[in-house]
Amino acid sequence: MGKTIGIISIKGGVGKTTIAASMAADLVNYYGKKVMLVDANYSAPNLGLHMDIIEPGKTIHDVLSGRARVESAIHKRFGVDVVPGSYVYSKDLNLLKLKDKLAKAKNEYDFIIIDSSPSLNDEVLSAMLASDHLFVVTTPDYPTLSCSLKAAKLARQRGKNVSGVIINKIRDPKYEVDLDNIEASLGIPVVAKIADDKNSVRALFNKTPVSVYNNKSAFAKEINKLNAALTYHVEPVPLWRYLFGKNFKREEVNRSLLKEGFYTSLFSNNGRR
Repeated sequence: MGKTIGIISIKGGVGKTTIAASMAADLVNYYGKKVMLVDANYSAPNLGLHMDIIEPGKTIHDVLSGRARVESAIHKRFGVDVVPGSYVYSKDLNLLKLKDKLAKAKNEYDFIIIDSSPSLNDEVLSAMLASDHLFVVTTPDYPTLSCSLKAAKLARQRGKNVSGVIINKIRDPKYEVDLDNIEASLGIPVVAKIADDKNSVRALFNKTPVSVYNNKSAFAKEINKLNAALTYHVEPVPLWRYLFGKNFKREEVNRSLLKEGFYTSLFSNNGRR
């Protein structure tokens, strides 16, 4: 049985969808995993714009309204099975049924990645309840950090495991909240630090995940390292780090601990990898 991972944030513009799309594509194309990617931002879905799905047929909206099965809403892009959202859907949805709708699919995939809504309502709760593990995406500024704290608090109230924080769009560390303060504020380990990368803008313009558009970019490399932990692979480390005895960064240590935590759950499910 596969694992469902929710990518959450209670603030728009932090790069949550960019990260979800790139994680999914990297898991497929680099690590050879079978992955489903679901748009759970029901009010303002835009995952399709990152995955070159402009005019989807069936969508997650059809699934949650009972008008379609999950398998009929799949659009295959970049090796990923994508369940996009509808840009114009107006009928009532049973948002909290997402977990039930994905239950069968968990037997068919190594990972299901859910891109959540940035709103503190039933939309983000839908993604949280459907996920086995959650990652909070934040930018290193105080307004966003306060929103991230709310997301982490809601997850804990619902008994959900928050596996780590992904810091995105790092621009000028001297004037931004550092890793120590972010971990202290949220009580969650930082597992990835991603510098602001022009490749994110260029990839979106081309409707392509960053990990496909430029897998050598700093953004793609950090996503690849995070996925190494999720798939129990050895994280690639430059040779010079060993030669010069460079200490490991905090996020690297955190990923190592994350990998050990995922090991039991991933390898105890019917021997599936």
